[in-house]
Amino acid sequence: MQTNNTFHFYILIVFVFALFSCSNKDKTNKNHLVFRYNEHKNIGSLDPAFAKDNADIWAVNQLFNGLVQMDDSLHVQPSIAKYWQVSEDALIYSFTIRKDVFYHKHQLFGKDSTRHVTAHDFEYSFNRILDPKVASSGRWIFNKVKSFKAENDSTFNIKLKQPFPAFLGLLTMKYCSVVPKEVVSVFGTDFRSNPIGTGPFKFKRWKENVKLVLRKNKCYFETNTKGEKLPYLEAVAITFLPDKQSEFMQFIQGNLDFLNSLDASYQDEILTTKGELRDAYKSSVDLIRSPYLNTEYLAFYMDTNLNEIQSKQLRQAVNYGFDRQKMMTYLRNGIGIPANGGFIPKGLPGHQPNIGFNYQPEKAKQLIVDYKISTGNSNPTLTITTTSNYLNFCEYIQRELTKIGLIVNVDVIPASTLKEGKANGKLNFFRASWIADYPDAQNYLSLFYSKNFAPNGPNYTHFSNTQFDKWYQSSFTETDLKSREVLYSQMDSLMLQETPIVPLYYDEVIRFTRKEISGLGSNPINMLELKRVKKKIKI
Repeated sequence: MQTNNTFHFYILIVFVFALFSCSNKDKTNKNHLVFRYNEHKNIGSLDPAFAKDNADIWAVNQLFNGLVQMDDSLHVQPSIAKYWQVSEDALIYSFTIRKDVFYHKHQLFGKDSTRHVTAHDFEYSFNRILDPKVASSGRWIFNKVKSFKAENDSTFNIKLKQPFPAFLGLLTMKYCSVVPKEVVSVFGTDFRSNPIGTGPFKFKRWKENVKLVLRKNKCYFETNTKGEKLPYLEAVAITFLPDKQSEFMQFIQGNLDFLNSLDASYQDEILTTKGELRDAYKSSVDLIRSPYLNTEYLAFYMDTNLNEIQSKQLRQAVNYGFDRQKMMTYLRNGIGIPANGGFIPKGLPGHQPNIGFNYQPEKAKQLIVDYKISTGNSNPTLTITTTSNYLNFCEYIQRELTKIGLIVNVDVIPASTLKEGKANGKLNFFRASWIADYPDAQNYLSLFYSKNFAPNGPNYTHFSNTQFDKWYQSSFTETDLKSREVLYSQMDSLMLQETPIVPLYYDEVIRFTRKEISGLGSNPINMLELKRVKKKIKI
């Protein structure tokens, strides 16, 4: 399998070289203008209506724009909307559309091969997300929206059902990208592989499971601070090697410019236990490390009939029973922050670093003893369901909990089976993670709102608490930032007291780049922004 993947990779290199070499009159090699990365999870669609997974979101982000965008500090900035106004009652958002944004060229636009974007395009694009026939996974974004309308070519209004302070953050999601009606109506579902957007790069070729090539959009509307047009790169080439070890080797050999993962197969090779680059790589590789809005955790299904899960004593014992700091040092080479706080990750208002559980093995032992005495169950047993990627974490927790008197089994299943099982209440105790859909703590707390029970919402634990629900509902109408932060902290504390979850760690974005790459940066939502990336000629 590895031989075939390597063969495909070299075929891509030859293809990209041929594609971007100059004519017979100009033999200059432009390979240094091609940014190359691998997507081991593959890409399912280039249609923003289905931009749910990170792999799809990254590719869609190069091809499409929305009204607004998020900068690296999680501040909402203009994109196709030049500016916006919000009514005093915080219900009406009025966006003024730029007049210099054009779609990528396509014959369906007629003799001019393109046209500029208008407010009517956003009305069409948003209606498309809501269309049941399209079945977009982003329909939920508009749950708080009463109506939206293009008043003319330049003005687009959105009216909310109630104030929602995080709404602008929602609009930065790639679901809200603008798409052209004349192209979508012709391609239908095949728009997934024939995308036409407004982004810094345009679609060139996609051989599924092998390669995806994007070319520079020379008519892109954004510029740098000096007024120079973006992007700087000529192209983006994405491969789909499924094996992370092969991906790592291609990066080390200089065949990839960027690596966005820390896999157990190579983490000790490239990083020290302190999370620093080893000396052998310091001359050729740069390490970018920053907080990431992702909480990794174990979840209990609270509607189960299993006595061990129903016991708050045992749930607390699990939380007290293992050393999170030790886990991060030895299993993640120090990458990530031990989750001794609540579910809200570090970096978001409402996060409290010390409201959670720390390592107290004796207290955990006593809780287990108390459970055995009160129930007569001398051999309490739990089974953690996980995927192979997180087996080492679950086995570590298994060993630590066994030491304090709790029998723990680990069941490894495919990712698709885990996803289906947790959505439909088929798993009693399972590993999960939550990456922010939008940068507001409310997004995390939605996992514990009783009206969000899975499969119709993200409450996979089926946690239910009347006081929590009241505070959650209040957070939608509270416009004062400090007051909202207090509400978030109260909800997080209350939920953790009932222990429907076991927080493991708050993740960090870790990016490895070749020394030739500059301008990539990082951000807490781990968005891949390539429009400001530069690549020097390798000497």
